[in-house]
Amino acid sequence: MCGRFSLTASPEDVQELFGLLDIEAFPPRYNIAPTQPVLIVMSGDRGGDAGNLPDRKALLVRWGLIPSWVKDPKAFPLLINARSETAATKNSFRAAMRHRRALLPASGFYEWRRDGKKKSQPFWVRPRSAGVVAFAALMETWSGPDGSEVDTGAILTTRANEMLAPIHDRMPVVIHPEEYGRWLDCRNFEPREVADLLEPPSNEFFEAIPVSRLVNKVANSGPEVQEPVAVSELADEDDAPDAPKGGKPGQMSLL
Repeated sequence: MCGRFSLTASPEDVQELFGLLDIEAFPPRYNIAPTQPVLIVMSGDRGGDAGNLPDRKALLVRWGLIPSWVKDPKAFPLLINARSETAATKNSFRAAMRHRRALLPASGFYEWRRDGKKKSQPFWVRPRSAGVVAFAALMETWSGPDGSEVDTGAILTTRANEMLAPIHDRMPVVIHPEEYGRWLDCRNFEPREVADLLEPPSNEFFEAIPVSRLVNKVANSGPEVQEPVAVSELADEDDAPDAPKGGKPGQMSLL
């Protein structure tokens, strides 16, 4: 799964990589957690890319997808991830997989390796190029009984490649730049026609760096959470990652 990630690239870099006409300024974020607002990229009003002119827009969504048919979000599980193998057929994700595929810009993600029953070792998993990576994502708009609307999203995951498998058996789906257009074009490409994009990246794409358990706490949101450590430097006591908070989302801001 993917339960934490980071986006520390500049808005200008994100705008250039994804071919966005405009993007609001945002600060670097080192420890993004479920239920927080996250930046995603989707097709614009034309619904797809036209030649060399991408039609894409950036928007904020709550990390934790709420299907449109849910009546009470507080009683519904938090869907931060969707299994790519079954997203096209599962009731919670089927409509979004067909009509609202998205890209989620990230500088990398965190994963935890269990060392025994209690202890866990966090890893900062980033592209070896140290650039921005695009995770495959889904977006769904939930409408409340009072007429309010909340945009929500989930990250698609796939089986881990050989590099990550010793740490965890799942990882985010990576969409490479040359495939952005096909993935986002829901008008012309059905889920079966983009299924080939849902494979794990090559073993050389990411590197996994052991970091301290500072990342386990959402309140720790500075660059220190990505500082490499030796595994032997970890404290003995268990320090599990913060559990995500559920409930109806409110106003979102990246600031």
